[in-house]
Amino acid sequence: MRQISTPSLSKNLYFFFYILLLAGCSLEKPTGFNRSMQNLTAHYNIIFNANNILQQKQDDYALAFIDSYNELLNVYQDTAATHTTSLDKDLQLAVDKANKIIYGKDQSHYVGDAYLIMGKANYLGGNYFDAAEYFSYVIRSYPKQVSLMQEAQVWKARTLLYLDQPTPAKLVLDTAFENINPKKNNPADVYATKLQYDINVKDYADAEIMAKQAIQYSSIKKQRLRWTFILAQLQEINQKNDEALANYGKIANSNANFEMAFNADLNRIRIEDTRNGVKLSRTDRLKSLLKNPNNKEFKDQIYYQLGQIYLGDKDYDNAIKYYKLSIRSSVKNQNQKGLSYLRIADIDFNNKVDYINAKKYYDSTLTTLSPSYPGYRLIQKKTSNLQLLTDRLRIIAHEDTLQMLANLDEKTRSLKIDTMVKDMIMEQQAALNSLKAASTNASNTAANTVFNTPGGSNFYFYNSNAVSQGYNDFKKQWGSRKLEDNWRRSNRSNSDQANSLNSVRNLDPDAVGQPASVAKTAVAAKDYRQQIIADLPLTPDLLAQSNMRIYNAYFDIANFYRDILEDKKEAIATYLLIEKRFPNNPNQAAIYYSLFRLYSQLNDDAQAKIYKDKVLKDYADTPFAKVILDPDYGKKMDDQYAEFNSLYSQVYDLYIQRKYNAVIARVDTVQKQYPHNRLSAQLAYLRALAAGHQESITQFKTDLTQIMTTYPGDMLIVPLVKQHLQYINTNPAEIASRQYALYTRDSTEVMFTPPVANQKQTEYRKPGHYSLFSQVADVRKPEKKDSLAVNKPVVRHTAPAGMFSMRDSTNYYFVINISNDNTNLASSRFGIGQFNRANYTKTDISHQLMQVGNNNRLIFVGKFNGLANVKAYARGIVPLLPDIMKISKDKYSFFIITKENLDKLADQKTLENYIDYYQNNY
Repeated sequence: MRQISTPSLSKNLYFFFYILLLAGCSLEKPTGFNRSMQNLTAHYNIIFNANNILQQKQDDYALAFIDSYNELLNVYQDTAATHTTSLDKDLQLAVDKANKIIYGKDQSHYVGDAYLIMGKANYLGGNYFDAAEYFSYVIRSYPKQVSLMQEAQVWKARTLLYLDQPTPAKLVLDTAFENINPKKNNPADVYATKLQYDINVKDYADAEIMAKQAIQYSSIKKQRLRWTFILAQLQEINQKNDEALANYGKIANSNANFEMAFNADLNRIRIEDTRNGVKLSRTDRLKSLLKNPNNKEFKDQIYYQLGQIYLGDKDYDNAIKYYKLSIRSSVKNQNQKGLSYLRIADIDFNNKVDYINAKKYYDSTLTTLSPSYPGYRLIQKKTSNLQLLTDRLRIIAHEDTLQMLANLDEKTRSLKIDTMVKDMIMEQQAALNSLKAASTNASNTAANTVFNTPGGSNFYFYNSNAVSQGYNDFKKQWGSRKLEDNWRRSNRSNSDQANSLNSVRNLDPDAVGQPASVAKTAVAAKDYRQQIIADLPLTPDLLAQSNMRIYNAYFDIANFYRDILEDKKEAIATYLLIEKRFPNNPNQAAIYYSLFRLYSQLNDDAQAKIYKDKVLKDYADTPFAKVILDPDYGKKMDDQYAEFNSLYSQVYDLYIQRKYNAVIARVDTVQKQYPHNRLSAQLAYLRALAAGHQESITQFKTDLTQIMTTYPGDMLIVPLVKQHLQYINTNPAEIASRQYALYTRDSTEVMFTPPVANQKQTEYRKPGHYSLFSQVADVRKPEKKDSLAVNKPVVRHTAPAGMFSMRDSTNYYFVINISNDNTNLASSRFGIGQFNRANYTKTDISHQLMQVGNNNRLIFVGKFNGLANVKAYARGIVPLLPDIMKISKDKYSFFIITKENLDKLADQKTLENYIDYYQNNY
């Protein structure tokens, strides 16, 4: 920001002003004299005072700014942390002063400066979009005022960087560099802003050059010291340790603030190998700093550095010890505490493979670490998805253990199981004793539930915490069941279900306050033994099913690393493990293609070529090979998907119109022309339904069975077909009385629902509950034309602070947001209904449609009575959305919302604000 010195006005000049006022002289006329007077008052009064206000605001921000010295420092400390709805009184005062020039001193040369002040005030107040527009206006309107234009370019670039738009920021900076002239304008801020850009895009080599230039031209000592510290950090990253040490030394020996000087010395200790020719222990030097009373407030950082040293030496226990000391010592630096939590979480996640404990520490990280911390969003994603990883690894450990037991002879196996049961009983008893003593739930105890190989301490059933967790998960899903055939059946009598629930309450060894009686422990042990024996894969078919569960779990994990965590190395390691363990797996082409892409992204061209050649040689007919050979193949596939979506919608419309013969003929034509299209199973299902309105139950049953045989892996239609077949098998009397398999009175209701007069309660239907999806008219509101819209300025509305909340914790919806698409959604909603009927038969969830503004429609599914339930629904339906939604995938997105917040979505802007809220809070 340009600095303006206080003017010295002579007494004659003051007298002159006084005479002008007395004479009532008007300065509004466009005369040379008036222009001079407006320039004088604008420059030495209004601009000067406004800039003083802004400078004071920047100084206030700098004082309140909390630096994280374990990361690269921000180049500037004057950015607000959050968006605001209005400016504070100081910034508003600066804006008011700028407006005085714009509307009252329009003949002066400082109107451009006034707009620049408006931009700075909005930037400092957090209104970044408005700030960018003011800076753009200055750049566009005052090209001849080079100094002014360059300053506006610098501030616009800073604004764009804060909005995470590095590419346009770079373009603005490139233009600013063209106008650099050190003899006329100080270019320090141009270099400093480019420095921030380089840091953001991780171009540390160029960042080092920019830092040196910024330091050279800066006339403000505090800036030079800060940028010197950043330069040392960059040199350390660029492995120029001697230069980094020299610059850290400059900071340590300067009059920089104590915290910066302390961290400079701390960094010197970290990278310095010798001092005065004597080899020194970094841990000893750091521990000596703990004895200095001046360092009391910085003990958390010292302990953290000690933890880092032990982590580098792979001494994880000592590393965790010092990270915990850092957490306990953190007084004011929440970011430091958050980093220590993060390091412990990473050790549990990467090294100890303790995902339950990792989840707890990641949660603590998110509550303490600033949202502006680099990588905060990735930590959020990892935390919210850890349950998936934990579940899949538990499946692998469980199945590996069962397979190991199955390979033993009967006598050895029995002894192993005896030992497992004994250990389980002892562990549960210890857990109950601990529960009584501490009055806390034993499940809060950290447990290592995931193991690499069976046997020894990693044996799944030997670890009672893992077993207890699996046992509890089993009971949550199925209750406490007798060992019998087909125990998963849902058509058990109500009395059986009630007895099952009572059994859970009576036999749960982990129930709070439950006495650990010998009898109950014996019953639980017996159930536990029976569970193990029942699950043993003792036949080739059962072994194949067990292997498939392991394979699917590993495949989910690999995709999790690749798509969610974007951890390329872990994804590669998991894919390679799958390839080694399951060399004939059904997704080999996809795995080879993923390895090709991952190695390419890591710039490992040799390995990438190996897997590229494998795809092209062994799987030349797959889409993966075609994508490698033709980069535009993906777009062509999207076009083909659009074609099939349209075809399916046409068939569905015929079905809704009850033109059943036309449906059958149309499906036959499409299936013949495209025998392996992505919607084949859904088209076959529509054909079967259409035929079911005209044929006997025997033929209808044959059609359904054929779908299962032809498309065994389909996750949308096959579950629904199984449900139909099960209904037919369990209701033979009702079915036999029908002329045709399906009733014709309503083609969109739940299938097999007889007319109201003939309805009977069955296990698939509650009294009074006829449909699991609601038909709501798919009506688009007419777009209103605004005759005043021409030349109307864009007004941005920001959602008021606190407009959305998490208060409503028992009423959730899963929402599909369709934007800028006029397609009839009936066929897509039918797909959602299919998913719901197949997976949520005994619930009251429905899906409905609502309009938000002129360009968005929301399909909302619910209600769900808790966040965990709606997340479970999302995990089930999201992978199927590309097949369910008969519109282009770039036209829809999804989110979770409470009923309270859903009711607030009145227009498009509010919807956009909620999506931003959702991304930050879920």
